[in-house]
Amino acid sequence: MLGTTTTDLERLRAHRAELGESMAALDAALALPVGLGPVWRRRVRAALTELAHDLRDHVALTEAPDGLYADLRTRAPRLAHDVARQLVDHVEVVAEVERLLDERDDGLADEDAVRIHREAATQLLGRLVRHRQRGSDLVYAAYDVDLGGSG
Repeated sequence: MLGTTTTDLERLRAHRAELGESMAALDAALALPVGLGPVWRRRVRAALTELAHDLRDHVALTEAPDGLYADLRTRAPRLAHDVARQLVDHVEVVAEVERLLDERDDGLADEDAVRIHREAATQLLGRLVRHRQRGSDLVYAAYDVDLGGSG
């Protein structure tokens, strides 16, 4: 089971940093002027694709039978409700990333569609920030360990 060994914590920190980097890449892509047209679209698509990959890794790491959430429920049953909230977030956030990728693949018909797409991706980033904050709080509450905010 994932525990609080140095190796486990380093793995969590490394994964947290990767997810943070993919979020930062999406933020940077979204900040480009939409007037760049194909350049903007390619950058956003690439960033969303990387984010989707890192989210799948995050779900696998945290939801595995021997993963973080199973360990949290065992070590700190008082946190079960918070773990359940994170699990709901996983379903909804992964679905939103997939929806945004599909929307990109289907094509954004006009400038309004691009702006709506950008706003949805920006809202997704906000939700991911809050998800990561809650995840840090969970780890700290269960293990008294700070995963760090740099990633």
